[in-house]
Amino acid sequence: MDVDDGRDGRRLEGENGTDVSHAGGTARVGRPVDDRMWLRPLTLDDAPVIASWAEDVQLCREADWSVGLPHESHLAFWRDLIEAAPRELIRLGAVSGGDLVGYVDLHGSDPGRRELGFLIGVRPRWGHGLGHRAATAALEYGFRDMRLGEVWAEALDANQRSVRLLQRLGMRETGRGDEGEFLGRPSFYRRFALMSSQWRRPPSGAPREQLG
Repeated sequence: MDVDDGRDGRRLEGENGTDVSHAGGTARVGRPVDDRMWLRPLTLDDAPVIASWAEDVQLCREADWSVGLPHESHLAFWRDLIEAAPRELIRLGAVSGGDLVGYVDLHGSDPGRRELGFLIGVRPRWGHGLGHRAATAALEYGFRDMRLGEVWAEALDANQRSVRLLQRLGMRETGRGDEGEFLGRPSFYRRFALMSSQWRRPPSGAPREQLG
């Protein structure tokens, strides 16, 4: 699967929004991470785009989004979320080829430690490395702009694609989390973390990852 976030979608609908007016600020958001990926704040113009992703039933199942809700409900939800976001979350849109293709999260109230989440919402673009590049961009923003000391994430053991992606980011496994379910299969969360001293941004032009 190519819906990649640290909690396998549990926070991708219903809990969080975007707020980049604190912590790291907005000064460098919008700068290209590489020639294929940008991060920028979400706006109300993005709500219809994100709401349209919910029309993909397979994406909803893999990201643990609600299935079968009318488009208007998703649209209202995302408009409300973008307009009134919790202070503890930074959510940035991931842009590739001029299109919004996903978003990344840095969530938490600890000024030096945040939880990573990321989602690629355009399934025709799955399998082209976008999830890995979006997550790399989020780590770059977290460590460089927000001056975080640690970023952590977790993925369901049954979702091996997400587990491998976190490992390829250089994250170290730290333990076992709560029980969970992925596509109807019982599983459990595996927790990962990365310290700022361990972070090394991939060099420009590095080979493309094929996990997201």
